[in-house]
Amino acid sequence: MKRALLIIDVQHDFCPGGALAAQDGDEVVPVLNEAIRKFKAAGYPVFASRDWHPENSAHFQERGGPWPPHCIQGTEGAEFHRDLDLPDDATIITKGDDPEEDEGYSAFEGKSDDGSLLADALRKADVEEVFVGGLATDYCVKASAIDAVANGFRTHLLLDAVRGVDVNPGDSGAAIEEMKRDGVHVTNSEQVNFDRAE
Repeated sequence: MKRALLIIDVQHDFCPGGALAAQDGDEVVPVLNEAIRKFKAAGYPVFASRDWHPENSAHFQERGGPWPPHCIQGTEGAEFHRDLDLPDDATIITKGDDPEEDEGYSAFEGKSDDGSLLADALRKADVEEVFVGGLATDYCVKASAIDAVANGFRTHLLLDAVRGVDVNPGDSGAAIEEMKRDGVHVTNSEQVNFDRAE
């Protein structure tokens, strides 16, 4: 079974000091870097999503959305964390770039550089199983993992590679339970070991 690593929104604005930081969000970076190493060594692909909002997005509070401005196209806040070791051949999935929509939570709403939806890009790479980590547990990670299951992929949440925003106390824990109910398997990065790609 061919696997893929799916990294969700590890961008500066979601890390400490950013506009919409997950608590200890930067702590996922070394964990994900080790996961990247394992997947690449086994010959499995890496996909990384990013929020890529226009400045006047309906996603933002000033236009009636729920969030302060974050991950605005072309800003440092929208860049992947400087210490995240994304491989050169990682597939970048861009989401949240429609100014008129309060959307972009799930990476499965996003598209690759060639315009492919994430589900189609995964299938094109013959992927059947995905391992998900990134930011934030209670929003984009949850939406992406649940959508991965809905799209027919065996899906694992890397529990040590996610952090939440927790607008309300306990949101992240509730999100993990919701993911489990929807068919997401929960593991951690140390339990992920591959001999080689199949």
